[in-house]
Amino acid sequence: MSMLAVSRVSRATSSGLRPELEQLFREHSHMLYRTAYGMLGNRADAEDVLQTIFLRLLRRELPPDLSRNPAGYLYRAAVNLSLNVVRSRKRAAAIVHAEAFDVAGDDDGSRAAEERHRRLMEAVAALDQKDTQVLVLRYVHEQSDTAIAKLLGVSRGTIAMRLFRARHRLKKLIGEGS
Repeated sequence: MSMLAVSRVSRATSSGLRPELEQLFREHSHMLYRTAYGMLGNRADAEDVLQTIFLRLLRRELPPDLSRNPAGYLYRAAVNLSLNVVRSRKRAAAIVHAEAFDVAGDDDGSRAAEERHRRLMEAVAALDQKDTQVLVLRYVHEQSDTAIAKLLGVSRGTIAMRLFRARHRLKKLIGEGS
């Protein structure tokens, strides 16, 4: 996350935060932004996800899961909100997709890359949320199986199996879209 973006989100989000939320923001905002950006590929959407997480926490009582495992709780929130954005984009894409046929192919290379990214994110959104969390930690955050297991509070073997199954399902989902 760029320093400008952190500063802008920090000012907008932490100005009215309780001290415990402000501390959580300082400690975890970079990971949350990176998670959202890795899934969405868009700075503005990633910043929106980050702000939404903390605004929701500000508006209600802090959940017990947050105090037990703050990084895991916030990470799951970032993945889930990012998945919501991907799903809403998919619905909107159906409308925009028809318009795309009317436009001449002036930049086919970037369009092809955007299309691959869109198909990948749609496939990721179709996975079980736990599988999505593990994939993002592994490939966006480059975490080891052991680090992922610790963050999510499960065994390393569970993580290895989730990764194996998630990659297999992802290949099938992407293959179906071809």
